[in-house]
Amino acid sequence: MLRKITFYAFMSLLGTLFVMPLVFMIVSSFKPDVQLFRDLPTVRAFLPVGDISLDNYRVVIRRSPLLLYFFNSAIISGGTVILGVLVNSMAAFGLQRVRWRGQQFVLAVILALLIVPFEVLAIPLMMIVAKLPWLSLQHGGISIAGSWFNSLHVQIIPFIGNAFCIFLFYQFFKDIPIDLDDAARMDGANLWDIYWRVVMPNAKPVIATASIILFLGMWNQYLWPNLVVQGQEARPIMVGIQQFFGRTRVWGQIMAYATLVSLPVMTVFVLFQRRLVQSVTGSSVKG
Repeated sequence: MLRKITFYAFMSLLGTLFVMPLVFMIVSSFKPDVQLFRDLPTVRAFLPVGDISLDNYRVVIRRSPLLLYFFNSAIISGGTVILGVLVNSMAAFGLQRVRWRGQQFVLAVILALLIVPFEVLAIPLMMIVAKLPWLSLQHGGISIAGSWFNSLHVQIIPFIGNAFCIFLFYQFFKDIPIDLDDAARMDGANLWDIYWRVVMPNAKPVIATASIILFLGMWNQYLWPNLVVQGQEARPIMVGIQQFFGRTRVWGQIMAYATLVSLPVMTVFVLFQRRLVQSVTGSSVKG
């Protein structure tokens, strides 16, 4: 009993340490700077007391194209999640469920990519993207003359394939009994039917995990948009916060911006946390 109490007390303390910065950020976003700095040495810094208002949020919305940045990041993150889950799961299915020559070599290459940081690939990737054509709408119709720079697709397409997500799907698919595939084949199912109707319905935990990983990666993307996006029209929200920080030193407003940026991330995590835990703990197929 004492051991269990000690464990829960330690976990509660650890959880509190992780939550306190978020609480401070949210509470500070409602305070003017004078009160924010006055409350810093006390516990009042974590409490919504004193001169509380929405003024910081009003200034943020008025002084920055926040809704445009939100829309861009939502399209980028959502598009990457949808396409990424489909492409990475199909790649993992081909590696785990289909037998072909060079299969283990390809898997080894994918695993090797896990140790390569994106900063190493950023400049070569930008040079490749600079030479790629894109469809452009003109008065005479559609022509292949558009540029990848200053667009949303340049922030989505290069990140659809994700080595870590392929590995996650691959490991999870190993726990799905191969007997289900054989039973489906006896009923006349082809590879696509097995993937879509047998494997994927049993892979909801890893789909949730991959969705969170892809969403967080794209929502927090900063280096790549700075390299390929110069205009405001396709700028994501993380680059926008740096632009806003350069125009103001009012910390209450900065906290308000950071709170708005963090809300979608926290929402996604809360919605998918149960599936995430199931995937991490390696839940098995039931029934």
